[in-house]
Amino acid sequence: QVQLVESGGGLVQAGGSLSVSCAASGSGFHIGNMGWYRQATGEQRELVADTTREGSARYADSVKGRFTISRDNAKNTVYLQMNSLKTEDTAVYYCYVDATRGFTSRIWGQGTQVTVSS
Repeated sequence: QVQLVESGGGLVQAGGSLSVSCAASGSGFHIGNMGWYRQATGEQRELVADTTREGSARYADSVKGRFTISRDNAKNTVYLQMNSLKTEDTAVYYCYVDATRGFTSRIWGQGTQVTVSS
């Protein structure tokens, strides 16, 4: 089975930068799309950014121009660089991967807290 380990995140002042990463482990799987969602307290989980294996990325309008998603296919790792952070970016950030072995399953990371203070 595929397991995801997230790292990074933490506390930063508004205007600052943070990065998070998510590494997938497990053998015999093809890793397709990878991405990040976030969930603020009392809110629904929302897409932040995702990327195909070929590197085609899409972003939520609220983060365009500030966040950059990237991936290293050799390491099965996806990254999210967050710049010009705002207090409204405060949330738990969850990575996911679409893993295929016969059929495709979406696997989720455990979540990492990002807190932006004013």
